[in-house]
Parts: sequence; C-alpha cells; structure tokens
Amino acid sequence: MGFVSTVLGFFGFGTGFSAGIVIGYYLFIYFQPADVKDPKIRPLVEHDSKSLERMIPEIPIWVKNPDYDRVDWLNKFLGSMWPYLDKAICRTAREIAKPIIAENIPKYKIDSVEFETFTLGSLPPTFQGIKVYVTEEKELIMEPSLKWAGNPNVTILVKAFGLKATVQVVDLQVFASPRITLKPLVPSFPCFAKILVSLMEKPHVDFGLKLIGADLMAIPGLYKFVQETIKNQVANMYLWPRTLEVPIMDPSKAGKKPVGILYVKVVRAHNLRKKDLLGKSDPYVKLRLTEEKLPSKKTSVKHSNLNPEWNEEFKLVVKDPETQALELIVYDWEKVGKHDKMGMNVVKLKELTPDEPKSLTLDMLKNMDPNDVQNEKSRGQVVVEVTYKPFREADLPKEISEDANVVEKAPDGTPAGGGLLVVIVHEAQDLEGKHHTNPYVRIMFRGEERKTKHIKKNRDPRWEEDFQFVCDEPPIHDKMHVEVLSRPPSIGIHSKETLGYVVISLADVVSNKRINEKYHLIDSKNGRIQIELQWRTS
Repeated sequence: MGFVSTVLGFFGFGTGFSAGIVIGYYLFIYFQPADVKDPKIRPLVEHDSKSLERMIPEIPIWVKNPDYDRVDWLNKFLGSMWPYLDKAICRTAREIAKPIIAENIPKYKIDSVEFETFTLGSLPPTFQGIKVYVTEEKELIMEPSLKWAGNPNVTILVKAFGLKATVQVVDLQVFASPRITLKPLVPSFPCFAKILVSLMEKPHVDFGLKLIGADLMAIPGLYKFVQETIKNQVANMYLWPRTLEVPIMDPSKAGKKPVGILYVKVVRAHNLRKKDLLGKSDPYVKLRLTEEKLPSKKTSVKHSNLNPEWNEEFKLVVKDPETQALELIVYDWEKVGKHDKMGMNVVKLKELTPDEPKSLTLDMLKNMDPNDVQNEKSRGQVVVEVTYKPFREADLPKEISEDANVVEKAPDGTPAGGGLLVVIVHEAQDLEGKHHTNPYVRIMFRGEERKTKHIKKNRDPRWEEDFQFVCDEPPIHDKMHVEVLSRPPSIGIHSKETLGYVVISLADVVSNKRINEKYHLIDSKNGRIQIELQWRTS
C-alpha cells in the first residue's frame, strides 16, 4: 500500500503542475491588464526640464542654458597641462601659506606646521560651460561652471607640546559658479590690470579629513557642520557683489604709451673698487629704466681694468619721464660663480632738459639708501652722456619701430661677415636627479665648452649667466648642445649625473636676431630650461 500511494502521489503532482503551466500561459496571452499600453516615443525637445532630469541625471549646463558655450577644448587643454599646473599651484600655495602660518602659530602655542605632501592629484577640474558678457566698459566678464571631483593628497604635520599629529585632506569635491572679471583692459601685456573674482552662488565643497589615520568626517554631526561652515565663510567673503581682487599691474602706468627715447652713452669709469683678491676686476655696466620689465642692456666686459673705457651707446624707450629713472649698475665679471656688484647710481629723467645732451660723472654707491653708511666709502665713478628726446607727432611710429626689438651691436673687432653669438642661461625648472640635484649647465658649440656655476640642492635653479661665441660666419647650419648636469657633493659616493639635455638649431636666431624660449629637457620627466640667444653683428 505504501508503494502504491507513492506512485499515485507522484503522477498526481505531475498532472497538476502541467495543468497549472498551461492555464497560466493561456491567461497571460489572452487576458492582459487593461492599464498596460504601448510606450510612446517622443523626441527629447518635446520633454520638459523635469522629465529630462529624470531620464538624464547629469545634463551639461550648455544644454540647459543656451547662454553658456561648450568648452570641451578647454577641458582637453587643462587635462594636458594639469601635471604642470598642479606643481605650479602647489608651489604658489606653499609660498602664500608659509608667512600666514608663521604669523599665526604663536597665538595657538604650536611649535610648527609643515606640509609633508602637497599635490592636487591626477584628476583636473572640468568646465561644464562658460558664459561671456560683452559690456561697454573696458572689461571682460566670464562666468564658468566649474566642477572638480579630485584625488588630492595634502598632508600637514603639526607639532605642539612635544607631540606630533598628521592631518590629511582627501577626496575633494568642489562645485562652483564664479564670475571672473578682467579690468581694465590695457595695451600692455597681459592686456588687463586686475582680476576680480566673485561667486554667483554658494559653492559645494566636500572632502575627507583624516587625523592620525582616522576619518574625522565620520563623527556624527561634524560632517554637516563643517560643510555649512565652509559654505557660509566662503560666501561671506566672495559671494557677489563681494569680490576677491588680484592686482596684476598699475593701470595708470600700463596704459601709457612711449613718449620719447633716452640716448645713453657709457663713456668710461674711474678708480673702480677692486673686487678680486688676485688680479684686477673685469667690469661691465648694466643699465635699464625703472618701472620697466624689459631685460637690462649691458656694455662689453673690460678685463683686468679698474679704469675702463667703453664709449658704447644705447637707446631706451621712455613712457613716463616724471617718474622713471636711468639705473646703472657696475658688475665684476666672473668666469665661474656670481658676478659681483661693484656699485650703482641712478639718473632721474625729470632732471634732464629735453633735447639737451648732458655729461654726468656719477659716484658709485652700494645702494640708493641715503642713510646707509656704506655709501660713504669710495667705489669709483662712471661717466655717462645722456640725452632725452621727446617724440614729435610725426616721429612716433618711426621711433617705436626702430627700437621695438633692438639687439645690441657686436663690439669692434668682430669678424666682417660674421658676428657674436650670445647665450644667456636664465633658469631651469623641475629638475630631478636620482642621487643629488646640484645643477649646472654645460654649453658645447663648435668645439668650445662653457659652464655655469653650480647651485646646491635646487630643483628650480636660476643662473642668469651669459656666454659669448665669436663666429667668422653666421651659424645657419650649426646646432648647440646644452646639457644640465648635477655635480656630486664634496663628500659622496655618487659621481656627477645628467639631468637632461637639449639640442638647439641656430638658424632661427640668425634670422630673428633674438629668441627667448623654454625648452623641455630630453631624458627628463618634467625638466625645462629657459635660454635666450642673441645674434649680434657690427
């Protein structure tokens, strides 16, 4: 009986299950609910904003607001430049923060506050769109929509009461709508005098804050308090119409046009003070107009002479004869190392009579501080002849064109048909050595080799040294090899190493007379070097 019941139960279950499937399929096919309808497909333009936001969570602002322009090109540019912008921004932020920290730590009895790591990460901010206003004023107004979900790593080491604590900022998110105004627009580069920044709405700022490895933002209530505090503080300072003003240049001076030419003839010097312990000094003169950012002009070097004669002439463009002055500084040229300053003086242009030549004998001073007792020491004299010639209406374009990109003439004795190649090594940035970074530059040209001084423990050295090569013919087909090397410390096991090099074709400098560029160093990850080349002919 047990076996029979089992067999009948099995067949009964199988029959009921099969019948249930057939009946269910029949009901599904022939008895659909009345409220189920075929979907209606409509173009996106027929949907309202709420429907679009439901379907597409993140709509670019240039789609929602036709006043904003699409700036994908700017995001691509920012993505390529971000590794360099990251370093530049962090370096600037450190420089700004150092004096602020030094001023405030005594108030809170803190021993020191130092940045252990400071990087904005690998993810650049993105611009969702930008709106530009056109006004009748001399200004440019832009309103970008900025979003940044970055991965910065900012670690700060705080020392107080004999204890150490590290605070780390991670996972930063910033959503902001700033208004950037460039005003007033002026005819001098960078073509605007000030940058004004305001926020059109409260920014959204979100970040993680770790103290000794623990996330402080996980504390109940602290996260919301910090977010609201930051929003309110930033809004109180920069929410429109309040602004952050960043001065770039003096607008009263930026808009000034050239009004004349100052002709300067450096004649000679008398009884210059000896700077070298062995032998005589090698003096030369640098001259420039104050309130100008142009490179200084220089005379030739007179070797082993404390009473040199130059008789060299220069032209300088004058923009404001009431406030500008001619600055002359005498240096002692050194083959290796820094050029020593031998003395200086200035000539105020307002003391000159227009169109009247004037011969001046200037006492060399240590500086222009009238109260410095060091100026009482005798440092020699320099004789100059100066003439200020204001522009006439008809001469204005002619004078400017003649002095727009002037290059000094080669000194007497330069081979006819040839010239003087001047190489000015300004600075380098982001140098990296495996064992040490004590950089110097080696220049190789036509079998000649020149070297700058080395600078100890510096990844961003500034040399400002110049070298001269006399050429019998223009180096149109020549190339110059410039190499940055690191000199080992006096006591160390590692030898000198190469930090990068660049090969410069000299055809451009012969045709353009002057080039001043930054070159990316080959065999260096981020290293760059700024070199100025001049081709001078007699």
